[in-house]
Amino acid sequence: MNRLPNEPQSTAATKTKNSILASNPVMRRLNKVDEYDDVNSATYGGITLKTVYFLLFTVAGIILQLVLAKTLATGEILHFTYKGFEVEMYTTEGIALVVSVIAAIVFQLLAFFARATTPVTGALYCVTQGYFISFLIFKILHGKEYLGALALLITMVIILVMAILYTKGVIRVTKKFKAVMMTLFITVISVSILMVIAAFIPFTRPLVQAMQNNLILSIGFTVIFIIIAALFLICDFDTIDRVVTNKLPKKYEWQAAFGLAFTVIWLYLKVLDLIITIAGNKK
Repeated sequence: MNRLPNEPQSTAATKTKNSILASNPVMRRLNKVDEYDDVNSATYGGITLKTVYFLLFTVAGIILQLVLAKTLATGEILHFTYKGFEVEMYTTEGIALVVSVIAAIVFQLLAFFARATTPVTGALYCVTQGYFISFLIFKILHGKEYLGALALLITMVIILVMAILYTKGVIRVTKKFKAVMMTLFITVISVSILMVIAAFIPFTRPLVQAMQNNLILSIGFTVIFIIIAALFLICDFDTIDRVVTNKLPKKYEWQAAFGLAFTVIWLYLKVLDLIITIAGNKK
């Protein structure tokens, strides 16, 4: 049921719609929805189940990588070092990894902007991310796979802490809060883009390599990304709250669930990256 043209909206909802950065792209689109349904509206339980649905597909991606590992063990063996870890990989595995990364970008965009496809494209995105996570754990961390479980534990603790901080009102999604997020996000992304560009310029390439090999800078940069992902969780919780309290139609549960799953996976990857960096340096 669509909202009547003259029906007033809550001040909170209006402020959210006018904000520059409400959350990740999925959640920002949800904040612009102007519908409600008294009969078949979104619920916390429905969003929770759908979030679990997406995360289970991430697990399926991990299993897929393990199943395909033997099948892809053909061709030339590549040797390289990644953050202190000596890695062996077949060329076919490398091709499969590149394909999964490209597929992740495509499915992510489809899930973001084609709402009707989110249950499928969102699930496929999670499969590709699971494949990538499995590669990091069982290829990069070969012999130290338990560090993947440690990353999962840390991620779960962060999610629990942020959920408590949000529900207790310790951290509120205010205009100032969003401004701080925007500043952090733009700064980190801008620096990342500049470093990528500088890596292709012969004059600045040595400087970029030196920065990448600097343990303190590498850890600091990753920690900032983890902080940003944690802050996105707060905004995701706030948006889910609004989806339910504003009685958006049940179909929007898929977008809300995918938005939360997207942030959780991003957070896990950043935590795992930090652990790999530290463990590789010790090694």
